[in-house]
Amino acid sequence: MTMSDSHLFQFALRMGDSALVLAHRLSEWTGHAPILEEELGNANVALDLLGQAQLWLQLAADAEGAGRTPDDLAYLRDAHHYRNYLLVEQPNGDYGQTLVRQVYFDAWHWLSLRALQPSSDERIAEIAHKAEKEVRYHLERSSDWLVRLGDGTEESHARVSASVQQLWPYTGELFETDDTLSALAAQGVVPLSGDDSDWRALLTEVFAEATLELPEAGWAQSGGIHGRHTEHLGFLLAEMQFLQRAYPGATW
Repeated sequence: MTMSDSHLFQFALRMGDSALVLAHRLSEWTGHAPILEEELGNANVALDLLGQAQLWLQLAADAEGAGRTPDDLAYLRDAHHYRNYLLVEQPNGDYGQTLVRQVYFDAWHWLSLRALQPSSDERIAEIAHKAEKEVRYHLERSSDWLVRLGDGTEESHARVSASVQQLWPYTGELFETDDTLSALAAQGVVPLSGDDSDWRALLTEVFAEATLELPEAGWAQSGGIHGRHTEHLGFLLAEMQFLQRAYPGATW
């Protein structure tokens, strides 16, 4: 790979891996969601994210030029080769924790896809244009539920408030700037992600309606986009990759 292709490969992986891992986390609610409406809602969001992961991982495979397919990248890499953000690999916890994680990510995801639509790379612009419409719905749904729980009962408010604090340290990585982003930004391929002001403004509006307090900026976890993950990702991949690992090349 050229240096440019290497940076494109890394960026496509972090977008595709994040969508894939979050899709799997949401799929874990199948059969366990609190109401039937949420069974369908989680499944639809997970399917959207899987479709987006397919597009990003295809772009990564093309940039790498090693003959690997999106399925190879999804099912035949170990945890330290994944480049997803740490936030999306965090366990579901209770339903409030899942929704807090979702709101944090959806707000960032929607703003990022909007910013990627003018990309000088036509493939990235096309993926962003398609996915933005889906993620706009994801954000509306997760925000609505956060308001229901935050401004709901005393118990639901307390649970969601605790999750807001627990997951907050994993949000800083979303705005981390590294060599990959700097190199691609110089070519007009991606915007730099260091400014979180739009994201905070969006969340502040949702949190105010949910009677929740948005935490102040502080120490943040990092490492996921460089392959340093929490222990949770290994367990997730063991489940997600089991069939392919046990029966390599198996087809229906």
